[in-house]
Amino acid sequence: MSMITMIGVMLGGALGGMLRLWVGNSVSRYVSRYTSGYFPWGTLTVNLTAALMMGAAFAVWQVSGEEPGTLGWAVIAAGLLGGYSTVSTLSLQVLTLWQHRPVVAVAYLVASLGGGLAMVASGHLSIAMVMA
Repeated sequence: MSMITMIGVMLGGALGGMLRLWVGNSVSRYVSRYTSGYFPWGTLTVNLTAALMMGAAFAVWQVSGEEPGTLGWAVIAAGLLGGYSTVSTLSLQVLTLWQHRPVVAVAYLVASLGGGLAMVASGHLSIAMVMA
């Protein structure tokens, strides 16, 4: 891996982390005005939008004929989207929910994983259709 690639991934990860904090907190604050109880809406939103963007990015690389090992892929997929998505936060929130509300924990896990798969497919299909 070249120094340029490492710097690109680092900068993409920094931007992704800042976006994750901003989006997650913004969604959580907004939703808390209209709901009671604890459900990690901010993390769910971040993970689903990250999956949508990953599917879209993959479609761009597939349609363009480039391999995912390029500098652009490293910066976007590993850096930006890697810093933006929150698997460790998802895992901790599922554990915390499980301790107090197991049904909500299962619903959150299903929404995160099932929704994530659906969003990757939607992002990929949307971009592939536009670029075809």
